[in-house]
Amino acid sequence: MDDARRYLAEGWWRRATVVDDLRRVTSLRPDGIAIAGHRATTGAVDTVTWRELSQRVDRFAGALLELGVGRGDVVSLQLPNWWELTALCLATARIGAVVNPIIPIFRRREVEFMLVRTEARVCVAPAKFRGFSHADMLRDVADAVPTLEHVVVIGGDGDGDAVDFGAHFVDTAWEATHSPEKLDAMGPDPGDLAQILFTSGTTGEPKGVMHSHNTLYAATRAMTDALGLHGDDVVTMGSPMTHQAGYIYCFLMPLLLGATAVYQDAWDADVMLELVEAHGVTFAMGATPFVLDAIAAQRARPRDLSTLRYFACGGTPIPPHVVEDAAEVLGTRLFALWGMTENGTVTITRPEDPDDLAARSDGRPLPWMECRIVGDDGNDVAEGATGMLEVRGASQCLGYYKRPDLYAAALDSDGWFDTGDLAHSDGHGGIRIAGRVKDIIIRGGENIPVVELEGALYRHPAVREVAVVAYPDERLGERACAIVAPSGDTAPTLEDLQSYLAELGMAKQYWPERVEVVDELPKTPSGKIQKYLLRLQLERS
Repeated sequence: MDDARRYLAEGWWRRATVVDDLRRVTSLRPDGIAIAGHRATTGAVDTVTWRELSQRVDRFAGALLELGVGRGDVVSLQLPNWWELTALCLATARIGAVVNPIIPIFRRREVEFMLVRTEARVCVAPAKFRGFSHADMLRDVADAVPTLEHVVVIGGDGDGDAVDFGAHFVDTAWEATHSPEKLDAMGPDPGDLAQILFTSGTTGEPKGVMHSHNTLYAATRAMTDALGLHGDDVVTMGSPMTHQAGYIYCFLMPLLLGATAVYQDAWDADVMLELVEAHGVTFAMGATPFVLDAIAAQRARPRDLSTLRYFACGGTPIPPHVVEDAAEVLGTRLFALWGMTENGTVTITRPEDPDDLAARSDGRPLPWMECRIVGDDGNDVAEGATGMLEVRGASQCLGYYKRPDLYAAALDSDGWFDTGDLAHSDGHGGIRIAGRVKDIIIRGGENIPVVELEGALYRHPAVREVAVVAYPDERLGERACAIVAPSGDTAPTLEDLQSYLAELGMAKQYWPERVEVVDELPKTPSGKIQKYLLRLQLERS
């Protein structure tokens, strides 16, 4: 049996799409709240029912058709976490087109590259967001993208070359021209290309990760299956929904469940806690820095967070004290996970695991994904040894858009995908990420366990955040530098950190030999620390 048939037989793939999910949920909960979206500029919360969302999706689908979008065409959306983003993603699927989510912080260089690569027909963005004029940027970008026929802006005045969102998407009743029955006939097949989402491109050109409706469906089920989430849950995230974690678990997952999604268009821990209290949020997700921010905000001004059962974390290790603080301060349990744009969540700790396992593991693989840890020879490493993490399964992407060579280079003959991460067994049937292959520090032939070292340093009371990166050394090849954002006014010295590690019993050869102090560590929108920027800063200093 080939993979596709097996995935269907096991129920990991299906013969339906998000269009069917919307139709089903709308029939069951027409007046239930689909989206409660907080906008930072006004402080207001927009609510959209399932019936309203379904109606707007059909209207937007008709508008896209009027703009010349056809089946298989790419629609680029550089939007914040607004209900319009969700409606446009669904409208794109409604007519069998492909969505290309773009994170709002990207600027001309990145956006132009993505639009040229995807040959996008339409791009929708805010006229201005957080002080930046996307309308002006896209007006310049359009000159370099021959396929881009329409730039649509939200919140603009309709001047210039951009199409006004209200006039062309909201105000016109496209249902009169494009009936639901007509749209139904255009719907996608589950195996069709649904999404092209670009990686950050920190080590080369951004790669356009391609997902079908079915690979996204498998990834979407990660939280529902592992944590037992259901339609009565209320979910929120700090990440942008144009990032894969936000797209899957704050858009696709609530849609699959018929659950309410609570959006923030700009991360603010105080606002997040207020939304948890006001809307009875039960599940949150984000990288460890989001949890740290929430803990600090709750300590400063307590709210009623009694509904918040679970908080899932990925992207960076969870220090032991954060697991304890989350339980004590937020009243919630943390779960550790690992995944990529290429495959969504692949491993996650479970409710039946010890509470503190989230600080020592990145979880067990989900049923539809396989993991293995191999050495340079391609063979499995010994139990407990560190090696290269490879994965395959039902949520693995289709490849890289127009770069099959790059994707082929990451696959072996049996379909195992090289993640670029190092890992070892956690002793509980799961994995523990030990860092990226490119992040490994080799000091005089000795590998420094970067993740374990960072976990130890996080426990120092003067450390709020820390990242350990390599700097060159003529004699030893590399040495370790700890870049620290202090928790208070007094930053720890190198001697402070080394003495602390000595008390913990960590081998001296693993200690950092340099400390740099910063106000904030550079991060991606999803909260991952950008170590390549830190390495560049060290090289220049």
